[in-house]
Amino acid sequence: MGDGSRQEPAVWRIADGLPQKPALGFNSFWQIPDKIQNSLKVHFGRFLKKDAAGRGMNAEMSSEMGKASCTAAAPEVSLDRQLQAWRNNASWTDEPPEIKVTVPEGSLCNLNLRFKAGLPPDAVYNIIIDPENKRVFKNIKEVISRKVLLDEGSRQVVEVEQAAIWKFLWWSGILSVHVFVDQSRKNHTVKFKQGRTGFMRKFEGCWRIEPIFVDKEVCLPLHPCTLEEYESCTGGRGRVASAITLDQLIEPALLPPPPISWYLRGITSRTTEMLVNDLIAETARLRGFSSNADGKQDVEEIGGASEIPPGSECGDIKERWRQRRKRGRHGNSLRLTSQML
Repeated sequence: MGDGSRQEPAVWRIADGLPQKPALGFNSFWQIPDKIQNSLKVHFGRFLKKDAAGRGMNAEMSSEMGKASCTAAAPEVSLDRQLQAWRNNASWTDEPPEIKVTVPEGSLCNLNLRFKAGLPPDAVYNIIIDPENKRVFKNIKEVISRKVLLDEGSRQVVEVEQAAIWKFLWWSGILSVHVFVDQSRKNHTVKFKQGRTGFMRKFEGCWRIEPIFVDKEVCLPLHPCTLEEYESCTGGRGRVASAITLDQLIEPALLPPPPISWYLRGITSRTTEMLVNDLIAETARLRGFSSNADGKQDVEEIGGASEIPPGSECGDIKERWRQRRKRGRHGNSLRLTSQML
């Protein structure tokens, strides 16, 4: 440790790629004959060039690591702050979902639904993963069992068995659905896949939720790309909505021939559309909490997915949404029929 002969080459001063002044402990170097000295100069010159390159690379890596740490250390945008922006301005127009129906070989149908909701991605994500979300989705009768298999903080893998309500013509009944759910808050994705097979051979899909910067015009001429940038340029007053996609593949154990398969496909499409409309209705109800007398309770249920106390305004919002869905039902049915044909 104290040996001067083990000084690092970095203590040398370089000019024209060659050492100009020896470090401590190398005084005898200048008394070596010229031929040997020149050879050593070339050797040490190459070594120092490599060392300089290595130090440049290390500096670059340190810079990148510093940038990464800054990114990782950036404060997360608070859901409460996003909800406050909606409390200040709750104006939003809900639109019916866009539905695309395809029929892969051997399957009943593949559904792709795209829609928007006037709440932040975290709030929508909380509704979807809520163990008690049967209060939102009318086709869920009960949760038979729920077990967390993996918990990594922002990501969980959950085994769920639900009793779902089905209807076909004048028949109806209860169908048990057993799925494994991989839910990630970091990416705002909820992937599900069937566990035990039964009536369905394959039932799988994925929810994807992405942010929409509703008030991004305030940031012009800047164009925010992240929630942090958006919050910064709007002063924390910009509203964040959600663009939601649901992909779902359904393959029954026994694929019926037409026209029964056509009826089943239509029923499946309408059932999934009802599921999405229930979600949109719930976001509309929660978005109206600014005028509720019990607004604090609504904020808590968005963040923690707690039970909802019944209220007259809640019923009014849902009734208005049901009337709107009823008015658009015929147009949606015609669109679905044309897509299926």
